[in-house]
Amino acid sequence: MNNRIVPITANIKGNLTEFSSPLVMGILNITPDSFYEGSRKQTEREIAEQVRQMKNEGADILDVGGYSSRPSAVFVEEEEEMRRLERGLKILFREMPDAVVSVDTFRSEVARRCVENWGVAIINDISAGELDNQMFDTVARLQVPYIAMHSRGNPQTMTENTRYDNPVEEILLYFAEKINQLHQMGVNDIWIDPGIGFSKTTPQNYEILNKLEEFHIFESPIVIGISRKTLIRETLGVSANDSLNGTTALNMYALTKGAHILRVHDVKEAVETVQLFNRIKNV
Repeated sequence: MNNRIVPITANIKGNLTEFSSPLVMGILNITPDSFYEGSRKQTEREIAEQVRQMKNEGADILDVGGYSSRPSAVFVEEEEEMRRLERGLKILFREMPDAVVSVDTFRSEVARRCVENWGVAIINDISAGELDNQMFDTVARLQVPYIAMHSRGNPQTMTENTRYDNPVEEILLYFAEKINQLHQMGVNDIWIDPGIGFSKTTPQNYEILNKLEEFHIFESPIVIGISRKTLIRETLGVSANDSLNGTTALNMYALTKGAHILRVHDVKEAVETVQLFNRIKNV
């Protein structure tokens, strides 16, 4: 177990947060087509109930998305994405005014509006600026934590971009370049997500998890999103609905490799996983 990780801090809504214990990021999809049907929240009642449930179960961060990033997802116009997000954020902050919220978007204007108009605290970009060349400038101006995820292509083309000579080495080089560029632009709080399930095959995803400790070279918080994904379904021969046990197992493994944030559909189970991990670690 990796117990030698230097504690990492980030400025979240003016508060210095130390990642001495892993955090749980609950997913709130304001979309009709996310890969896991149980995560799709459309009506005001569904959104409010999901927010209250994640709050009661102990989510540290709520990650709100208005554009499904599943493979072959339907293209969504920017204004439609923003309309979905504004609707969800209005309900979210009504139910949970002090919530720490991240917005899952690769569009700089959407990110800007969510931060400036709604008080969103974190930008979660599946493309690390690759799909919008204004994103890094926007993050530098906003001065909020930025999650840079590794992927290739876009949601419509990512499954065609899975050829690597050495997946871990290539992703490490990718982050080295992105982090250097962001630092030069004055961005301080950079979180990294190796992008499990994005432009990667199941064997490649497991290789990344197996070598996750190598990503600590950047001394940045590591976000892991495994929840109910194909690497679980394909290995166990189950549907997304039946992938919770596999999700929990891999989340615990990721924690032993030094993951800082678990991005999940099922908050209660992830919070319990973190509690048990901490109990083992602190013996």
